[in-house]
Amino acid sequence: MPDDAPGGPAGTPALAAPSGAGAGGAPAARAPRGRSLLVLTVLVLLVCGSLSIAAVTMEVGLRGTLPGLLLAAVPVGPVLATVVWLDRHEAEPPHLLAFAFGWGACVASLGALVLNSLGSQLLHRAVGDVTNTSVVVAPLVEESLKGLGLLLVLLLQRRHFDGVVDGVVYAAFVGVGFAYLENVLYLGRALGAPEGQGALVAVFVLRCLVSPFAHPLFTMAVGVGLGLAASHRSRLVRVVAPVAGLVVSVVLHALWNASASSGVTTFIELYLLLQVPVFVAAVGVALAARSREARLVGRHLQVYVRTGWLTADEVRTLSSTGGRRLARRQVARGGGRPALAALREFHETATELAFLRDRARRGTARPAAGEEAALLERLVADRAQLLAVLPPPRAPLPPAPR
Repeated sequence: MPDDAPGGPAGTPALAAPSGAGAGGAPAARAPRGRSLLVLTVLVLLVCGSLSIAAVTMEVGLRGTLPGLLLAAVPVGPVLATVVWLDRHEAEPPHLLAFAFGWGACVASLGALVLNSLGSQLLHRAVGDVTNTSVVVAPLVEESLKGLGLLLVLLLQRRHFDGVVDGVVYAAFVGVGFAYLENVLYLGRALGAPEGQGALVAVFVLRCLVSPFAHPLFTMAVGVGLGLAASHRSRLVRVVAPVAGLVVSVVLHALWNASASSGVTTFIELYLLLQVPVFVAAVGVALAARSREARLVGRHLQVYVRTGWLTADEVRTLSSTGGRRLARRQVARGGGRPALAALREFHETATELAFLRDRARRGTARPAAGEEAALLERLVADRAQLLAVLPPPRAPLPPAPR
């Protein structure tokens, strides 16, 4: 990509996507292949999800599964809303977020149900009785399966995986999905326990209220590692960062499982002394990464100010979280929801342009032919849509007669 963007005024695109290309320069011939992949992905998720629920039902029965499905959903909305709030600069495509959640809830959960049992049996045959396989087997199996979903997103949807923030977001969705299905199992077991409702309340409080961020937090370490790999050209970083992230996630998961099976006092101590600080540190890393992305947006969009595609005021707004928030508030006040939706589209397109240039400059991914031109055309269309739904500016009042 050249140092200067296509010249020309903001309302007159100087480049056009090549003939037969769609958004992002993808050939139209690839559309059927994309639809086939989508259908296959949905089928895989549905089959794996059905098998997971069937396996849970075989263990706890319908009387345990149905209430478990409802109760386990309680923390899902608030946790995902928190993650989406973190990803406000460049919201990830909904279909990829749905895939990440589905991978955790359907594929990773089914794999864990099978491999945890198989791994425990193999370990028992190899070394004899193991006191707590949930500390030895489950963390490695579950974090590897969840990390595989993140790796697939990175490999198959590279242009939507730009760095640490994206890694954290996808990881959180995978982790929440996995925790949802796992909570259904534990809540169903509690319903059938001799303690009855007391066991159910204890499990619900521990897993749904006290620790809803546990699984997302473990998998975030893998997400950070893959995010670093996605934003660096160094082969060493691309290999070491994801492996280190997986190791950290397995260790955190193992410590969590160990504390949960060591009594209430030990659990509370490790929760306060380890898990809470780690969670705070993870939030700090994510916020720092988001702040860095804001600076990156401001830096890479300057070329479009010089060539007339964006104004300096627009870039200042785009490179500041507070500026974006203020712009949304003002636009919503003037044009309501349609104007707010149009502004979000404009901001997301401009941000995608910045990340496209960043990938090209770093050499971490080769932009598709015509992708920049397609985004610039979309930027012009987004601005036109925004102006169409905003009320016309008021004319200044004439000076009072003397």
